[in-house]
Amino acid sequence: MNSNFRTIHIGTFIQLRVKENNIDLPRICNFMKCSENEIHDMYVQENLPTDILLRWSKLLEYDFFRLYSQHLILYAPPSASFKEQTSSKLPHFRKNIYTREMIDFILELIETGAKTKRQITSDYGIPYSTLCKWIAKHNHEELAIEN
Repeated sequence: MNSNFRTIHIGTFIQLRVKENNIDLPRICNFMKCSENEIHDMYVQENLPTDILLRWSKLLEYDFFRLYSQHLILYAPPSASFKEQTSSKLPHFRKNIYTREMIDFILELIETGAKTKRQITSDYGIPYSTLCKWIAKHNHEELAIEN
């Protein structure tokens, strides 16, 4: 499954992780405190309540919330950027936290010709210099692997 983070069907991702980890349905039901039918219903849900998603994240040892964070990093429009607000009591997070998976996704777009460097910087708000550093590092890593 190639994740582009544009469309998130959380039930599908959960079901995939369950299969990857080979977790028995009775164990899932016990941990989630629900029936087998309720578990199967969750697999077809596009969205789940955060308390349920938190339980899945703990059980499957995977941060499902990060899928949504990556979506914000890649697709939040510039006009709705995250600005530091001194009056807010909420925790402040930097927007530009690039995971390895996200960097690989961006580099794959360039390598396959799906997007140009300029399109990447325009569409996702990634600084051009950052993108060039990723490309240089990626090429350096490939050379090291080949040798």
